[in-house]
Amino acid sequence: MAVCLQKCGKMRPLLLPDGFVCGVDEAGRGPLAGPVVAAAVILDPQNPIPGLNDSKKLSAKRREALALEIRAKALAWSVAEASVEEIDRINILQASLLAMRRAVEGLAIRPERAVIDGNRCPQLDCPAEAIVGGDGKVASIAAASILAKTVRDAGMLLLHADYPMYGFDRHMGYPTAFHLQALRQHGASPVHRRSYAPVAQLSLL
Repeated sequence: MAVCLQKCGKMRPLLLPDGFVCGVDEAGRGPLAGPVVAAAVILDPQNPIPGLNDSKKLSAKRREALALEIRAKALAWSVAEASVEEIDRINILQASLLAMRRAVEGLAIRPERAVIDGNRCPQLDCPAEAIVGGDGKVASIAAASILAKTVRDAGMLLLHADYPMYGFDRHMGYPTAFHLQALRQHGASPVHRRSYAPVAQLSLL
């Protein structure tokens, strides 16, 4: 089993004899707009990255710095997404799993195992294990969470340039009071998830 144990606030990778292990996580299940983004990362045990943690527990500045380090030091990394249209068609859970599968398939190195944040695993060509709270326990999952979060946030800033009235740069698509009020005022944009109840209800008011 591929895990990293958290002890005294630090993540320690367990070196395994069974080949490369990738960590997988996603960002963007809760927002009302934009794609869901997933990342897969195979870390280099000979080139550790200090400070990896659940992306939600890191400042935006720290996430960006770590994302650069992950890209530079990881043996392989990949980021993929599932679109708003896919989310509305197959639901957010299946879209998240689809994005995860695409991320793993995009790795330049084929992993022998995958460890996934959460309680569900996507369909992969290698054995996979779901770890609840894995982004705070497993270094490679934490790295994946950081890449997924930073890529998704950057994408939401681009969407903000196209749809500034919704304030995506402020809330990244999450259902804040400002966002809900903008939906009441302007209705849903093409990048809103129309299968989500708040969008379906508020866009009709």
